[in-house]
Amino acid sequence: MRALARWAREEWGLLYVTVRSALPKRHLRAVPMTLGAVCLTALLQYVQNRPWGYQFVQDVGAVRAEDPLWLAVLRTPLSLFVPALDLPVWGALAQILLVFGIAEICIGWWRTLVIAYAATLAGTLYARVGISLGAHAPFGLPWTDAQVVDTGPSAAVVGLAVYASWRYGAYVTSGAVTLAMVAEVLVKQNLAGKEHLAALMAVGLICLAAAVRHRYGHGLRLRTRHPYGRLARRVQRRSGNRAGRGSGLPPIQS
Repeated sequence: MRALARWAREEWGLLYVTVRSALPKRHLRAVPMTLGAVCLTALLQYVQNRPWGYQFVQDVGAVRAEDPLWLAVLRTPLSLFVPALDLPVWGALAQILLVFGIAEICIGWWRTLVIAYAATLAGTLYARVGISLGAHAPFGLPWTDAQVVDTGPSAAVVGLAVYASWRYGAYVTSGAVTLAMVAEVLVKQNLAGKEHLAALMAVGLICLAAAVRHRYGHGLRLRTRHPYGRLARRVQRRSGNRAGRGSGLPPIQS
């Protein structure tokens, strides 16, 4: 048990103290963007389940691979907050509240939105490539997937989970999320699973670019909005500033 507790402290300690230092001091003011995203998702869910609102939500936030590219790109930002009709909305709301909230505290609201949009857009663009390859190609998709409505926060959630974990030295967590997405594709072979892999590839390139940028002297410094306190410094000493060493980024400053 002690070994497990030590591992958990080293894996999630920096994430934990960052979130813990922000929430008691600022409460809901620590995650305004996340709360806005939750409210927007709930509103769009309500509207799309009304007879008068379904077509409106489809027109502004539903993305299909058969749509013109410019229209799909235009709709992609809002599609992130349109819950999938065949899934329970509470799942989307819980994902946004938890993962977006942690990411907003740890990496800031604007970087959270950038990563979320990049991951979602990568999945949207991959669908077109996969359909052009055909169902028999290793990364291809059947032509029927071109008509599938592609909405929801899942690709963004996956991308943010991997990015925030990587930035804070939780490499086992980042790897576990990646392996889970690979397993999903092997088991289901569906559009959503392959889009999640595309999102992971996009976020991986962002992580690589951040590490290279730091290595050549133009580094990104990992900051949070609040001091870490004594617990964070103990975690840093025990973990040897893993977030700095393993990722190519500088040590986290308290």
